[in-house]
Amino acid sequence: GIISLISLAVLSYERYCTMTRTTEADTTNYRKTWTGIILSWTYSLLWTVPPLLGWSSYGPEGPGITCSVNWHSKDANNASYIVCLFIFCLVIPFAIIVYSYGKLLCAVRQVSSMHKGPGRAREQRILVMVVVMVVCFLLCWLPYAAVALIATFGRPGLISPAASIIPAILAKSSTVYNPIIYVFLNKQVCEML
Repeated sequence: GIISLISLAVLSYERYCTMTRTTEADTTNYRKTWTGIILSWTYSLLWTVPPLLGWSSYGPEGPGITCSVNWHSKDANNASYIVCLFIFCLVIPFAIIVYSYGKLLCAVRQVSSMHKGPGRAREQRILVMVVVMVVCFLLCWLPYAAVALIATFGRPGLISPAASIIPAILAKSSTVYNPIIYVFLNKQVCEML
């Protein structure tokens, strides 16, 4: 889950950098791609290893089908990890996504204001893509984060195992939506299909 969140943030930043770059991209140089992948995995490992070392723990999630952070433990050790996880693995990636797509939209708007006509249609498509990606990100991860925070800080038993299934499935399926949105809302890709 964390790697998908971080990957979405890295992809949004990379898309912003690619779209606003004034020179043509070098498609033979994969250094930036590998750097993004390595940074995503390293950052994710930094946040998934601590429960193995005693800062919080892992345990069954929901009806016991999957494994996740022990959301139900009420001790300070567990609560501090969950707060840090919430901030560093949800809030910060979301801020990067909003920043990147917001800057991308501003750049496209600036170019469109100089060139009337087809630029306006491109701006509208990018705006729709940005809004859809941000909304999908929120729809996938906010229910899971809310359930986790309620389970951690709410009264015991407030979140039943059955109630936690749908947010967990939404969160785990989040990596599927971004490429689909990009493919169907990108005119060049649609023309190739």
